[in-house]
Amino acid sequence: MRVPRGLTLVLAFCLGACSDGGPPRAVGTLERDRLDLVAEASEPVVERPVEEGFSVKAGDLLLKLDPARLAARVAQADSARARAAGRLAELVRGPRRERIREARARHKGAEGMLTTARSDLDRTKDLVSQGVASQQLLDHARASFDEALAARDASRATLDELLEGTTAEELIQAEAGLAEALAVLTDARVRLGRLDVRAPADAWVDALPYQVGERPRAGAVVAVLLADEAPYARVYVPEAVRIEVEPNTPAAVYIDGMDEPMPGHVRTVSRNAAFTPYYALTERDRGRLVYVAKVDLEGPRAHALPTGVPVEVVFGATPGSQETADVSAPE
Repeated sequence: MRVPRGLTLVLAFCLGACSDGGPPRAVGTLERDRLDLVAEASEPVVERPVEEGFSVKAGDLLLKLDPARLAARVAQADSARARAAGRLAELVRGPRRERIREARARHKGAEGMLTTARSDLDRTKDLVSQGVASQQLLDHARASFDEALAARDASRATLDELLEGTTAEELIQAEAGLAEALAVLTDARVRLGRLDVRAPADAWVDALPYQVGERPRAGAVVAVLLADEAPYARVYVPEAVRIEVEPNTPAAVYIDGMDEPMPGHVRTVSRNAAFTPYYALTERDRGRLVYVAKVDLEGPRAHALPTGVPVEVVFGATPGSQETADVSAPE
């Protein structure tokens, strides 16, 4: 059976720990929750006020990307919002009195032109009947009358529209247009604000991969933070004791460099083995299976512990109990 690289030492240690006569132990390291912050847009880095290893508070600026392009989009979206708001206000107010007076004047003029065209048509009909005017002149007079009649009807419709005011459908469309413009503006402002990469919580700066002037791609990790809280033990539970380990199971945590174990309890334990063989499990194969567990440390000293220190964990025991008395501290 082939064991994935990186688990070989862990498995060997677990097997040795389970066969030395003492309580089974799980081995691993102290870890802290990791926060990966990504770039929202592919823009150059223009400011980096902190360095790796700094302690930051929630909201502190870690990295600033060039805002010029997205600031222009915000201005464009704001102009569209102002235009939509103005259109809605215009429809709510209704037609101006000046436009209504103008429409009435146009309608009156159209009626005068229609009266003149009707008189011309009547005279031309008389002349044609007397044989004085040609049929062509009559056709021209009839076309002029029809044109004047259409102009009178159009001016009447325009005046009626202004007098009726804004329709409910027009208001609905204008309100929807303004809502759309506001949504676009909000989205543009959010994108602009996210060019300032800020700490979401109190943390330690673990890595800042990009320098000022570099342009990360959109979605690239630009800052890695470690939570400013007590670390937890990330350990590999041997298959032989996995059935006894559940969330909230008490544990004694032995830490390199400390004579006495620290109390803790299981936060989570995986349901699936970290290593699954390629063929049927024999008794020898089962001994190679391990399950990843996270053990929270308890006590005031836990917060100051560094990340990455090797640990050994005895489950179902507390510091000072008989189970932990049978286990020597890690060498």
